Amino acid sequence: MPRVSHVSGEIDIHELGLGKKELWAVNTRFSCLCTIDYDHSFVPRWRPSFITSYSTEDRCHLNGLAMVNGQPKYVTALGETDHARGWRDNKAFGGILMDVDTKQVLLRGLSMPHSPRWYRDTLWFLESGYGALCTFNKKTGEKKIIATMPGFTRGLDFYGPLAFIGLSQVRETASFSGIPITEMDIERTSGLYVINIETGETVAFLRFNRQLQEVFAVSVLSGNQWPELLGRDDETVGGAYALPNDALREIRPAPAAPNQS
Repeated sequence: MPRVSHVSGEIDIHELGLGKKELWAVNTRFSCLCTIDYDHSFVPRWRPSFITSYSTEDRCHLNGLAMVNGQPKYVTALGETDHARGWRDNKAFGGILMDVDTKQVLLRGLSMPHSPRWYRDTLWFLESGYGALCTFNKKTGEKKIIATMPGFTRGLDFYGPLAFIGLSQVRETASFSGIPITEMDIERTSGLYVINIETGETVAFLRFNRQLQEVFAVSVLSGNQWPELLGRDDETVGGAYALPNDALREIRPAPAAPNQS
């Protein structure tokens, strides 16, 4: 149900992270992490050490966010650059994985990294330019490819030993030209892949055959949850009320309308 709306301005949010008391957003256009409050369009809270100022120039294409214990911990970006859209100069192999607390670059030379996640005491991420699911070992500094898929990997979540990964066909635009997966002789797929993270095997996949060519985010809902989103104009919204529990206990049904016949 829609309750509150907030206008942030055009900041190209790529991922959101729900903290203990606040909502974090990857503000791609301003190359920073920010939070949302009622008094500002957004509040800048963190930026990579190589970004010297806030600007609308999308200098490094900051895009992925991993939350750990309710706080931002790891991010991905498509470049380590400090000028307008500088990441485009080496988009195929200029990607980085960073630690938010230390501002240390953990990995360089990545091909369009996305969707960092902390799961089972392991740092996972997608190297989208190769269609790969990867892990990073902080002790050894090594990247390990767990599985590869026939599409641009973006969007990652876990349930038990399973990873759920979104795949896109990759738009044929200047932004995605020249990356490894567009040069491979494969039929690129849009859909959802399920990978066993213990074996690297593909457990299942869902392929979209028609108009849906891109997947950006994937979330696993636990339990018997059946999500439904209602827009502002849905008639149900006008007659639905969310109140504090004390007030709800005093709500009484409205009397039936008199028969007009």
